[in-house]
Amino acid sequence: MVKIRLARFGRKKRPFYRIVVTDSKKRRDSGWIESVGYYNPLTEPATVKMDLERVNYWIGVGAKMSERVAKLKKIAEENA
Repeated sequence: MVKIRLARFGRKKRPFYRIVVTDSKKRRDSGWIESVGYYNPLTEPATVKMDLERVNYWIGVGAKMSERVAKLKKIAEENA
C-alpha cells in the first residue's frame, strides 16, 4: 500500500519533516517514491509547503494519508 506520510530530517531536538509518498512497509526515513512538500514546526507560525496537485494525484491513484499529513493538507489549502 502506498502512503503519504512524514519523514524526519534535521538534527537532535531540531526536527524538520518532508512530506513523502512511500510504500507503507518501508521504514520512516528510508527510500521514498516522491517528496511532495515539507513541514517545519519550529518556525512561528509553523511552515507548511505542499504540492497539492501532486498530493491529489497520489490520493486519486489510491495512496492513503497519515492523520498528521491530512491536518497539514488542510492548513496548506487555507494558505494557498
